[in-house]
Amino acid sequence: MATLILEDGARYTGTLFGHKAPVTGEVVFTTGMTGYQETLTDPSYCGQIVCMTYPLIGNRGVDPVSPSKFVASGYVVREWCVEMRGFIVSELCDVPSNWQMKKTLDQYLDEQGVTGLYGVDTRALTKHVRVYGTLRGRIVEEEATEADLE
Repeated sequence: MATLILEDGARYTGTLFGHKAPVTGEVVFTTGMTGYQETLTDPSYCGQIVCMTYPLIGNRGVDPVSPSKFVASGYVVREWCVEMRGFIVSELCDVPSNWQMKKTLDQYLDEQGVTGLYGVDTRALTKHVRVYGTLRGRIVEEEATEADLE
């Protein structure tokens, strides 16, 4: 059990995956139905906690050596890497099915040092962010301490 705490006091519970460390960042959402690998490597999400609105994520696994392993950032092309701090999904597929996959989303986020949270009501979180705008948030394990709330 883990909790996402927003700066306005709203809380969303779920289960940690990936790196499983407390993280803080601006909470945003994306409405993409496909391409979670591209979302993960999008440099515009640097330092943010990204909520996926599509309910099932991870069903294709991750193929870090695919032809699209390079992403362009302006005029600089760099290795495929994840720059977001956190990744929130409603349902995480723990048994992906793709002949090209090399690892699960959980394994990939752990390697990249990104904390994931699944089992979250992403529809409610998205509605909250749409009403109140992007908010700072913190993903913590178990119950939040006073230090987490600050």
